[in-house]
Amino acid sequence: MDARLRRINKEIADCKSDKTSNVQIELIDNSPYHLKGSFQGPEDTPYAGGQFDVDIVVPEAYPFQPVKMKFITKVYHPNISSVSGAICLDILKDAWSPIFTLKSTLISLQSLLCSPEPNDPQDAEVAKHYITSKPSFTETARYWTHIYAGGPEVSANVKSSKVPQNNAGQDEIAMAGLEKAHVDQFESLGFPRNKVIEVLKKLNYRGANVAKINEDRVVEELLK
Repeated sequence: MDARLRRINKEIADCKSDKTSNVQIELIDNSPYHLKGSFQGPEDTPYAGGQFDVDIVVPEAYPFQPVKMKFITKVYHPNISSVSGAICLDILKDAWSPIFTLKSTLISLQSLLCSPEPNDPQDAEVAKHYITSKPSFTETARYWTHIYAGGPEVSANVKSSKVPQNNAGQDEIAMAGLEKAHVDQFESLGFPRNKVIEVLKKLNYRGANVAKINEDRVVEELLK
């Protein structure tokens, strides 16, 4: 058994015996080099109550090269791609050290959910949302946690402001962190709903930022 495999087996065993961290690791397709990590969303964050799964690939040079991680669970966070699950975190790149373990790296991801770094984003649109309208960002992140991570149901006022109650197919408004009234406003001009959502997301038409964006600017983008 080579040193890499011995270390991985030990780390997985240590993680299973640790009942305090609530971090879990399991094999994918019975491979010790392709794993799934799981942890609970931190309390007092929009991610509380959700379970987040992470895809882990262990390189041949581990632990001298960092593991490759990306979120399997969709997360609304400035440092995590809302499309691919890619993560912007220094210890997964140039700040990696052989002293890090699978468990400690997953705990670092959990900590990242507590402390977004919007000035060094992986997802620029989400970072803009966080910077310009944090309350709206928090509502959207909590909604994504409910939909994708099994978190608690969002409050009724969030639903009513973002999602028509009679059409679950229109949840994309809430997923984008937009207000239903704003989408309806431009849709009533004859523009397709998906186009309106795309443009309002691009312009960060949210919160206090709405007052800074002329409606004609929105229409110009919709006409492109």
